[in-house]
Amino acid sequence: MGSDINSKVLAFAFGLSAEIERNLISQRTKEALARKRAEGVVLGRPKGSKSKIKKLTGKDAEIKELLSKKVSKSAIARILGVHRLTVTGFIKENGLVFSLLLSGFAGFV
Repeated sequence: MGSDINSKVLAFAFGLSAEIERNLISQRTKEALARKRAEGVVLGRPKGSKSKIKKLTGKDAEIKELLSKKVSKSAIARILGVHRLTVTGFIKENGLVFSLLLSGFAGFV
């Protein structure tokens, strides 16, 4: 847009209409949520209902084997197609490092 007054007025009008639309959407959403609550509908994810099936469920042996070969957690994550922290959390939750230490891979950690 140019720097003339007509362009500035037009830009202001578009901005104002976008802001009004955002406010209307927000208002409709809040009203709908209030109506659902009044009807007794429980909103959101139930507390403590995370999925019991993890991305790495059933891959314990593969991860353990890779760890025993001293493959890094980042490399394991790339191999399995997940984030590095997913692998780290899975290892901690399932005690894979501890079981490796007990089985004689003391040099791992």
